[in-house]
Amino acid sequence: MSRIGKKPITIPAGVEVKVEEGNLVTVKGPKGTLTKKLHEAMIIKQDAGVITIEISKPEDDPLQGLTRTLLNNMVIGVTEGFKKELEVNGVGYRVQKQGNKLIMNMGFSHTVEFEDRGETKIEAPSQTSIIVTGPDKEAVGQLAAEIRMVRPPEPYKGKGIKYIDERIIRKEGKLGKK
Repeated sequence: MSRIGKKPITIPAGVEVKVEEGNLVTVKGPKGTLTKKLHEAMIIKQDAGVITIEISKPEDDPLQGLTRTLLNNMVIGVTEGFKKELEVNGVGYRVQKQGNKLIMNMGFSHTVEFEDRGETKIEAPSQTSIIVTGPDKEAVGQLAAEIRMVRPPEPYKGKGIKYIDERIIRKEGKLGKK
């Protein structure tokens, strides 16, 4: 039995959850609105500010924990939001925000640009840091991963774009003749 799937989700004040036919769930809150179609084998019950997820067949047990986590992330996203922080390392590598675009100089012959995507926003508080925020955890993670893939960190000097909490495993360079 799924331990995570059995836990109830408490709905905070100011958040509205609507479950429609076919398990189409809409969550509205102060940070935005999220809609997601969840697996139809799950039974989503909502009473008095609490959501519980039940299964109809025992073989759907792994989906119960997934469904509960997705729903909980939607509730957290519309109340608090999600954030990914990236750091730019390297001589001459810099980022800046112009309007709704992030302009990156990453050692290429051209600049690389990223735009805000709907409710997912990009901020550049300094020339060497990037913050991606938004209510949808999946969209925030995807945009942060795409930005990181422009110049992933290399293992010799650590130059590139990395997550703040990422640890780069360093390699030793070539050794000269003795």
